[in-house]
Amino acid sequence: MSSTNTGIEWTDKTWNPTTGCNKVSPGCRHCYAEALTERFPKSFPQGFKLTLHPERLEQPRKWRTPSRIFVNSMSDLFHKDVPFAYLQKIFAVMRETPWHIYQVLTKRDKNMAELASELEWSENIWVGVSVESQQYTHRIDALRQVPAKVRFLSCEPLLGSLNLNLEGIDWVIVGGESGYQHRSMNPEWVKNILCQTRKAQVAFFFKQWGGHHSKAGGRILDDKIWDEMPSVWYDHINK
Repeated sequence: MSSTNTGIEWTDKTWNPTTGCNKVSPGCRHCYAEALTERFPKSFPQGFKLTLHPERLEQPRKWRTPSRIFVNSMSDLFHKDVPFAYLQKIFAVMRETPWHIYQVLTKRDKNMAELASELEWSENIWVGVSVESQQYTHRIDALRQVPAKVRFLSCEPLLGSLNLNLEGIDWVIVGGESGYQHRSMNPEWVKNILCQTRKAQVAFFFKQWGGHHSKAGGRILDDKIWDEMPSVWYDHINK
């Protein structure tokens, strides 16, 4: 699970310089990453305990094909136990491989906002926060403090209706939960977010309806697949 091509529709590869995490909000309840560590214990001898993997730091330099890379699909880059010096090393690798786009997603909005000014944000480092319910829209305010070229929201698993302030936001991803204990997503919640992105002229990506497995409900919303990306992505691939 150190690095791989991935079935996550909005990215091309995953890169995990850390693994492991702990639950901080309701969206974490059925964490797929934790489930993977339990399913493959030989690959994760530390289980879901936060673990640094410095041997993986140089991996993106070896990937010569320009890719969208989801950073820490098995962890959270802004976890409080990630040493700042190690975080700086990760950011250095991202800056020094400008042919890639890096997608950093966190639920630790406070830690992200506190550290943002001490990190160097090159244009290929995108940053987002998870917003699974209205209770966690405060994470968006923290996100606006980060001087990243692209700021995005991951509303997955979407657990309720959202009223979003999309000022300074470039991209919204929406998805339902998958797994045998998945919580159902109301279609009206999704359509409401789509309408908000249309009014704010923000790119919209619909990942999945969810169900017993990720592909169970498909990806069709209003008779189409929504695969929009931030405009800078198209500039990047056309260079």
